[in-house]
Amino acid sequence: MTHSHRNRIVLRMKQMTQKLSISRSSIYEKMNPKSPRFDATFPKPIRLGAASVGWLENQVDEWLMSRQA
Repeated sequence: MTHSHRNRIVLRMKQMTQKLSISRSSIYEKMNPKSPRFDATFPKPIRLGAASVGWLENQVDEWLMSRQA
């Protein structure tokens, strides 16, 4: 898989929970500025439709790498 192709892979919520090994609610808490678990560095979701969002895989991978440092 080329690097440019990886930039376009969109992960849905189920894939995010599997990749990060955290729950759906934990993901939402990381995105909620009012939550004590808020993480400003967490990848921003992109709107895919009226009721669906996804995350760019390359941004998720970069966030994971930053957590290891």
